[in-house]
Amino acid sequence: MKLGYGLSFGILALLAFSSTAFAQGAPAGSNLQAGGLKPPDAIDSDPNATKPSQTEAQLDRADKEDSGRGLEFVFLNAEVGPQYLGLQTFKASGLVDGALVGSKGAGMTYGAGLGVRYLVFTGGARFRFGNFSDWQMWTLDAEAGLHIPLGRVEPYFTFAAGYASFGALDKANIGAAPSGPHGLNVRGGVGVDVYLTNSFSVGGNLSGDVLFLSRSASSVAPIPAGASQDQQNAAALYAKDGSGIGAGATLSAVLGLHF
Repeated sequence: MKLGYGLSFGILALLAFSSTAFAQGAPAGSNLQAGGLKPPDAIDSDPNATKPSQTEAQLDRADKEDSGRGLEFVFLNAEVGPQYLGLQTFKASGLVDGALVGSKGAGMTYGAGLGVRYLVFTGGARFRFGNFSDWQMWTLDAEAGLHIPLGRVEPYFTFAAGYASFGALDKANIGAAPSGPHGLNVRGGVGVDVYLTNSFSVGGNLSGDVLFLSRSASSVAPIPAGASQDQQNAAALYAKDGSGIGAGATLSAVLGLHF
């Protein structure tokens, strides 16, 4: 009997020692417990997971700084400003005489544009009318643009091409009014719009034009007796066809409506 009690006591002591050693050696967070398994511990959330990523932070900041203008589909604007123009800047082949009718000059230009917009791209038409001392000029162009939205401030670039026409070169003492030059107009421009409201903007535009012009011969009436040499030279020049390649620059203030 004593041997049996001693043996039982030894087995119990061994089991108690093994259980203590196993508990001390088990890894932290182990799901094993004496006597069975316990439910898995709740997964600790990553403290950094609640923080927005750098991209999300930038998008959130952009959303807060967004002008809130929304999409734009149609625009209409008007412009006015000074223009300097040379009719024979790159090529002179009897387009104007240069003495009685000047080949270059400065004047005021008035214009209007109408078009549609898709995201950052625009397309439409633009009309300009320039009033100069010796002639008047109007252009009608198809125009395309690329805009860079920066909140309420929007820089843009434009390219246009179309038709240019000058009024009759009506100058006294030539003998008759020579026909006005006409031809192709090509234009590039850069500008900026500042949106005061979602649908109204003010801004400025700087553009440059290249003009490919020609003129038909005129039926010039005889020059009166005593005409100056300049008058005689002009009469002879306008009796023939003429052409030229000109260039100009325009700086204009722009008011716009956007829908």
